[in-house]
Amino acid sequence: MKIQQLRYIVEIVNQNLNVTEAAHTLFTSQPGISKQVRLLEDELGLEIFERNGKHIKSLTPAGKKIVSISRELLVKVQSIKSVASEYTQPNKGILRIATTNTQARYVLPSVIERFSKRYPEVSLHIHQGSPTQIYDALLADEVDLAIATEAQYLFDDVILLPCYMWNRSVIVPKEHPLTKIQCLTIEELANYPLVTYTFGFTGSSDLDYAFNNAGLLPNIVLTATDADVIKTYVRLGLGVGIMASMAYADSDFDLVSIPAIHLFRPSMTQIAFKHSIFLRNYMYDFINHFSPHLTRPLVEQAEKLRDNMAVKKLFEAVQLEVR
Repeated sequence: MKIQQLRYIVEIVNQNLNVTEAAHTLFTSQPGISKQVRLLEDELGLEIFERNGKHIKSLTPAGKKIVSISRELLVKVQSIKSVASEYTQPNKGILRIATTNTQARYVLPSVIERFSKRYPEVSLHIHQGSPTQIYDALLADEVDLAIATEAQYLFDDVILLPCYMWNRSVIVPKEHPLTKIQCLTIEELANYPLVTYTFGFTGSSDLDYAFNNAGLLPNIVLTATDADVIKTYVRLGLGVGIMASMAYADSDFDLVSIPAIHLFRPSMTQIAFKHSIFLRNYMYDFINHFSPHLTRPLVEQAEKLRDNMAVKKLFEAVQLEVR
């Protein structure tokens, strides 16, 4: 059994059982991967993949377990390399982060600027996507850290650290009737077409919760994954925008931001990483730059815990005010 063979089967799964795409990603040939997978199956005495002729159809029950263990082993192999790099090149390396468009556009720039001054030889790679895409990237070891703002139930099997609370604002053009209302209500919002985040993106479920509690159905006419896209369509008059308050910028002088903290439940931004990863010194520092209360000793405590309920109790025990 070879590490490379394990890497092949994991990548085939990552590429939705497409051997050609796996070969392309790993810069090798499709026949070479197929041969090594067959050799591994012969050695183990069982099939990892179910096939229809030459095409892979699905994982066998045993294959699912083998791929799961293989993922853990590959992370451990990378961790060994990271330990070596920590001693030979402590301030040099790669940091891969998955997050949403709003975080990447409005929160991370100042964090990255500070981090890059401290670690100029660390190459940063920012992957943007939906909560599901962010989770999949973390699980497939395509990123080291994931910044999650919604669908956090996906992250139950990784370490999830609370960073800060955030809420939404209602965005309208300057002359919109809602600007004349002293205290905005859900009932008033229900009278207008709404432009907001795609379901599962930065708190749209909390939006549904607020309307459902009032016995109302929101008239959502357009959804987007990017706050800038939401603002664009508000400017075009397609509807009233509901988005993260942090995404309203000084350059949006033609729009009015109406606080909606009294209408929607606050949401928590959290940072996630896998249990098996070896965190480099600069990774601890990035986490601390992103959320100052996440000191290295506290993160190391969280690493030793095996589930997020225990992590939550840890933060409750130290009485952290996360905001």
